[in-house]
Amino acid sequence: MTRPETMQAAYIRAKGGPECIEYGELPVPQPGPTDVLVRVEASEVNNVDLFVRSGAYPTHTPLPFVIGRDLVGSVVAAGLGVADFEAGDRVWCNSLGYDGRQGAFAEYAVVPAERLYPLPERADPHATVALLHGAATAWLGLVREADVRTGDTVFIEGGAGSVGSASVQMATALGARVVVTASSHDADWCRRCGAEAVVDYHLEDRYERIRRASPEGIDVWWDTSGHNNFTACLPLLNRHARVLVMAGLQHSQPVLPVGALYTREVTLHGFAMSNATAVDLARAAQTINRLLDRGQLQARIGATYSLAEAARAHEAMATGAVRGRIVVTPQTGWTRNFHDHR
Repeated sequence: MTRPETMQAAYIRAKGGPECIEYGELPVPQPGPTDVLVRVEASEVNNVDLFVRSGAYPTHTPLPFVIGRDLVGSVVAAGLGVADFEAGDRVWCNSLGYDGRQGAFAEYAVVPAERLYPLPERADPHATVALLHGAATAWLGLVREADVRTGDTVFIEGGAGSVGSASVQMATALGARVVVTASSHDADWCRRCGAEAVVDYHLEDRYERIRRASPEGIDVWWDTSGHNNFTACLPLLNRHARVLVMAGLQHSQPVLPVGALYTREVTLHGFAMSNATAVDLARAAQTINRLLDRGQLQARIGATYSLAEAARAHEAMATGAVRGRIVVTPQTGWTRNFHDHR
């Protein structure tokens, strides 16, 4: 089959708002000796995509720059130095669209072989692409940073979001007991993910309720919403607890009660998925694929957009118009669907 010379893609020529996103033809990228050319079946939108597009997250973006980080697709061709993939293989990636790598919002994408992973046979492509970013972030936080173990109590704020719900599922799979805050509308979803206790984050006494739900104290605290209320949460933590910080770029500077931090010998772990090495992401992918194969990872899809609607998909993410993940497909003729797929 002859490979086309051009493809449809969503890209930017300058950083800015969603209105900077263009849709049109670009040349099909050519894989190098250690790269793989993938025909994209689905991608998705997450908040880091918005930061890269706007310039809030500083990273090399050679223009025109194809946006989008995550993809599920099939191998078209592999470079001469690639031994692990061949044409037709179903695959996924969650680290395109930054650090100079062109993104996934296109009909075809070039992926470094070290950042490409096989898609488990039983995994649904759309449900999988919707959870890739959150699941990898969850692994980095819970496994690499916090070393969560069986019997730990993990407190996750924002338990219904992409990172939050993936972290609930992964922590549960690791044998931890999980308590979360979330909107009352999302309580059932959090429980399906494995949360033992769900407290409405709108309640003024939410942290007192968390304390009562965690009588033996908390071993890991992770506020995925980025508000990071140390004053309220540090008293809830056990000695040697671990605090994870990976959100809050747009929030005001929180107060850090140093006395409560060091007297409990609490460790503070700040990290960004975009800084993860290819080795870290490959280790995360092993866990993600194992949980996917067991049916232990799921995501809510709130809307599906076509590639031509990329700007509208970014707007929907920025405004919070959709509850659940936003999937983007290269195919035309898809209708937006604002119902959850579970």
